[in-house]
Amino acid sequence: MGIYGRQQRHLVATGVWGDTFRPDADADAVPLPLPLATVAAAVDVVVEPAEAKLGHHRLMAHQRRHDVPVPAAKEEAPPSSDSFGHDDARPRDKRRLAQNREAARKSRLRKKAYIQNLETSRLKLAQLEQELTMARRQHVTAGGVPPPVDPRVAAFELEHARWVEEQARQARELRAALQSGAPDPRLSALAGAALAHYEALFDARARAARADAFLVLSGAWRTPAERLFLWIGGFRPSEMLKVLAPQLDPLAEQQAASVRALRNTARQLEDALAQGMDKLQQTLVDALMTVDWPGDDGGVAWCAGYAAQQMAGAVGKLDDLVGFVVQADHLRLETLQNMHKILTPRQAARGLLALADYCQRLRALSSLWAARPREPA
Repeated sequence: MGIYGRQQRHLVATGVWGDTFRPDADADAVPLPLPLATVAAAVDVVVEPAEAKLGHHRLMAHQRRHDVPVPAAKEEAPPSSDSFGHDDARPRDKRRLAQNREAARKSRLRKKAYIQNLETSRLKLAQLEQELTMARRQHVTAGGVPPPVDPRVAAFELEHARWVEEQARQARELRAALQSGAPDPRLSALAGAALAHYEALFDARARAARADAFLVLSGAWRTPAERLFLWIGGFRPSEMLKVLAPQLDPLAEQQAASVRALRNTARQLEDALAQGMDKLQQTLVDALMTVDWPGDDGGVAWCAGYAAQQMAGAVGKLDDLVGFVVQADHLRLETLQNMHKILTPRQAARGLLALADYCQRLRALSSLWAARPREPA
């Protein structure tokens, strides 16, 4: 009986797994039931949508009845930027577009400023070439040969041209800072840089005066309109204060009193320097008039030598011109520095900007005068 049972179980297994795929398999063999997953899958396919929905509702009611937590419905994810909607309104995309627009705007502004600087430099170069040509023509001697130029004087002319360009750049910075409402520390730094720039000009002019005081006093490197207002190689400090005064309003009562006192002091020192220059000129006139110049008859060699010594003494007195140039520039610098101490940072920035604009307008006036239409000779 045990053997029969084991054989029977073997036959059942063979019929199920081995003989099922044989052509002569027993048709009466009963297959084992399919797995639950297979049946469920088949049922899911056959069930109509209405029945599936009804079963879902019954399942939900059963879960609520037995306090079974119902899973929350999944929210649909917003379509990505790669979908057909192309949702560019997301914050990240908006921020990226804004950054791109800002970068493009800054690039256009830089390009515009670069082109303006090139045009300004071209005009300044043409103006400098014209001024140098006019200066050379004025210094040509009667024989048609220009006098020798001291290298220090030539270096000063180039340095002054660069100084003018730097002054224009500083004026643009001051104007931009004032228009944008920059804080006082920023304005104070810009005003200090402008004062240091003027001090550098005065130092360079002192070196040039030691090489050729007549050149500095004549202002040959300047435009004709600038030479019209020239005073001992530069501007009068009192006139400079007069130019700045309208740009500094409103002034406090103490500030106005300090500015008036500074102007009076500048005028007194200007008068003292002017008297010194007059005295020097009179000394030179006296020295030249007392020279014993040999006559047409040939004279005596001793007389000619004595006259040469007297002329050398007169030339030696011209060395005092260097001192006058240095003192005049020192007065200009002291006036600017004292004015800076009286004013607030914003007022000082406005004053220095007004002074730079005044100098640029004088140079522009000279350019217009040189380019005016002339009547035919």
